[in-house]
Amino acid sequence: MAQYSRVSGNVGLITLQNPPVNALSAAVRQGIVDTVKRALGDPEVKSVVICGQNGVFCGGADIREFGTHMTGPPLVPMIHAIEMADKPVVAAIEGVALGGGLELALGCHYRIAHTKAKVGLPEVTLGLLPAAGGTQRLPRLTGLPAAIALITTGRQITTAEALKLSIVDQVTDYSAVDTAVKFAKSVAERSLDGRRVSERPCPCPPDVDALFEAAMQKVRQSARGAIAPVACVQALQAAATMPYALGMQREKELMATLFTSGQARALQYSFFAQRAVGRWSLPSGARWDGSKPRPIRKTAVIGLGTMGRGITVSLAQAGLSVIAVEAQEKPLKEAQQAISGMLQRGAKRRGGAPPLDLITYSANLQAVADVDLVIEAVFEDVALKKQLFQHLSAICKPEAFLCTNTSALDIDLLASQSRHPELVVGMHFFAPAHVMKLLEVVHGSRSSPEAVATAMNLGKQMGKVGVAVGNCHGFVGNRMLKPYLEQGLFLLEEGATPEMVDGALEEFGFAMGLFRMSDLSGIDVGWRVRKGEGLVQPGASVRVRQGRRYSPLGDLLYEQGRFGQKTGRGWYRYDNRHEAKPDPWLNNFLEDYRARHGLAARRIECQEVLERCLYTLINEGFRILEEGIAAGPEDIDVIYVLGYGWPKHRGGPMYYASMVGLIKVLERLEHYLRAHPDVPSLQPCSLLRRLVASGSPPIHKWRKIIKKTQSHL
Repeated sequence: MAQYSRVSGNVGLITLQNPPVNALSAAVRQGIVDTVKRALGDPEVKSVVICGQNGVFCGGADIREFGTHMTGPPLVPMIHAIEMADKPVVAAIEGVALGGGLELALGCHYRIAHTKAKVGLPEVTLGLLPAAGGTQRLPRLTGLPAAIALITTGRQITTAEALKLSIVDQVTDYSAVDTAVKFAKSVAERSLDGRRVSERPCPCPPDVDALFEAAMQKVRQSARGAIAPVACVQALQAAATMPYALGMQREKELMATLFTSGQARALQYSFFAQRAVGRWSLPSGARWDGSKPRPIRKTAVIGLGTMGRGITVSLAQAGLSVIAVEAQEKPLKEAQQAISGMLQRGAKRRGGAPPLDLITYSANLQAVADVDLVIEAVFEDVALKKQLFQHLSAICKPEAFLCTNTSALDIDLLASQSRHPELVVGMHFFAPAHVMKLLEVVHGSRSSPEAVATAMNLGKQMGKVGVAVGNCHGFVGNRMLKPYLEQGLFLLEEGATPEMVDGALEEFGFAMGLFRMSDLSGIDVGWRVRKGEGLVQPGASVRVRQGRRYSPLGDLLYEQGRFGQKTGRGWYRYDNRHEAKPDPWLNNFLEDYRARHGLAARRIECQEVLERCLYTLINEGFRILEEGIAAGPEDIDVIYVLGYGWPKHRGGPMYYASMVGLIKVLERLEHYLRAHPDVPSLQPCSLLRRLVASGSPPIHKWRKIIKKTQSHL
């Protein structure tokens, strides 16, 4: 709804009321229509201010109305009526003006914003475009290049940047509402000529065709199959080449196509999934999010390699004091320089001072004695981590939480080294830790609900999306990655090339195929993991390990000193350290390998690459759900979209399986299992079979079929 009042004698004040972000629900839209009509019809009112309650202007459309029969006044004519008003209408922007909220503000004649507010048109992140005039009005204010950049990415910007781009007319450190009311009084008698954005021409450079050609090329490359960014460029092209009314019609047509698309449904599923995982629960339905997290003020990070540095930066940016510990003086100094640089660059981007004073550096482990929570990020070696937990248990105060950033090791084993195993929890960050949003919070068998709640809450403070998962080797993300990588190696043995496998996966929407990813993370890293699992046999090329099919190709590359980008050679050749080029040496190596093992190369289609790599990954996801390692399919999907580069417009692996059809996933796994009976990861999970037998219910009903008496969470 919207509240109407008259302030300062002759200013009509309209306040949007729909907490928490004053979304434009049917009731709010009706309220705006009614109050605007009342204000414009009141002879005492000379100008109007629109604001939002509780320091928030408007977060945009009410996404809960998507997919339902929408009622209430449509947004476009409502905004048009405001723009055509004969009294000045001023938007007072505090908090955020996003999506439809910014489009509402663009329909006003003036925009006054608070310095700490943010504005943006993020519809593209939901598979849509700004369809209430955003693609037509914004470029008339900012020019085409800025509008293309903002709308195709959905990026939110500060009001300082919005002022430079002419999106807002004034920025204030004081109350935006009070400032807007004073401003509205001052312009009450002013002509509105030139203030209606839709009546302005869209500024176009002479080479507008070349501009859009370049924009489309860039968007197609970065979108990797997503259709919404492409539609955004098409709508902006209409703004540049058509009269406003025809541009609005084109915007409407493009939105109609997007609104019912599978990609929009997938992106909206992902939007809700990211919010659902914060309310973490068990497959049985029992909830732990009622556990009260303990407040954390003083933290420590042990080990200042790449991960430790990123975690330290994230903690400091969240306003927490950090004791950063690195045993050796030289690496400690290098880390201090690197962390200072990261914080300064981050502060420059956001505006403000870098929180350098929150970090204390030390080479002495004893320095962490008084902290509330420790995150260890030392080398991924179980003996080293066990020893560290013994030391931390003796040094830290009894109530301190001990967290490990391990990506795969047994949380219970590490907790057994502590005097208080109930205070041990996994906090698996993703590199670079100060950038990546995902945090796997791993619950051991003895971890207390308070410990998990504290880790989840700390992740939220750091701007992460935390997902509570159970304890097993690799947890959720890395456990599912293993059969995916394994299938890639088997495909090479059977006749594929790295570029062919990666090409199929990148065409699907991954930013990077599995072999380019392996080169980036380091072939030596994967080798160490396999060595820890007892799979590596130096000098041997036997294709069976631990009773199952095994490909030693990665081990053989490691023995050749081909570690990936860091050595300039891996699955690809890197002449300039970053650009992956096919390597003739590798083709000869694969031919020799196949000849040595009596393997005949065959033609492999892209569809087989996708089915074998993706369906085995999905199959492992079903096993994880069956075992209670993840509470629901949404948890897995959030982990893969945020942490492993799964294309956002495909929702996540479990959502993708539901869209492809569970019966198809089952049939193709059975088909490949018949061809490769020595690969257990192709054996369809019994939960998948149960879901198919139950008629392949929609993904939101899977939890009813997941029946596990005892969860690992």
